[in-house]
Amino acid sequence: MKPTNFEIAIALIDQKNAEDVNTLNSHGLMFSKELLYSKRMSQKLLQFKGDVSEELQIAARAQHICRWKIARNEFSMDRIGYLKWRETLKKMHAEITSEILQTVGYSNDFIQRVSFLINKKMIKKDEESQVIEDVICLVFLDYYFEDFAAKHEDEKIISILQKTWKKMSNEGHEFALNLNFSEKSLSLIKRALQ
Repeated sequence: MKPTNFEIAIALIDQKNAEDVNTLNSHGLMFSKELLYSKRMSQKLLQFKGDVSEELQIAARAQHICRWKIARNEFSMDRIGYLKWRETLKKMHAEITSEILQTVGYSNDFIQRVSFLINKKMIKKDEESQVIEDVICLVFLDYYFEDFAAKHEDEKIISILQKTWKKMSNEGHEFALNLNFSEKSLSLIKRALQ
């Protein structure tokens, strides 16, 4: 059976992310860091929302495509540098994904919608943009938060949790509170939400 455009697009995104030389261990297996992240984004999207558009599924899968190609230290190590780095990354993610989708044969409207979602435009106003923001936050909380929290002071973690919480929808909050957290993480979350 011939693969669908969607299946080809996902395979090509995964192929790009598999080029990441940075690796992470998950359940005793080594994965390219961004390939693992993209699979987690897809999985969390479907757990969180279930039936969603192809545009949203592709945008979630391509959220960090080739992220390692632009290093954080290429920008000033302050808030302004951080925000410039993030904007530059979003633009690159959208461009690489658009090229893949053109190759596969998607329409310009479809490609523009995926780019819009990768750029997280109009969060709080566009339902799918909000979903992608929720999923990014949920993936962070579920898979990366514990390690991250162990490396930083509690006050910094509480501040990050508060900023993360503000970006999320009420539905995202509800889902997040049902994730499996250690006692320490749960106490940090409770302090952040006071």
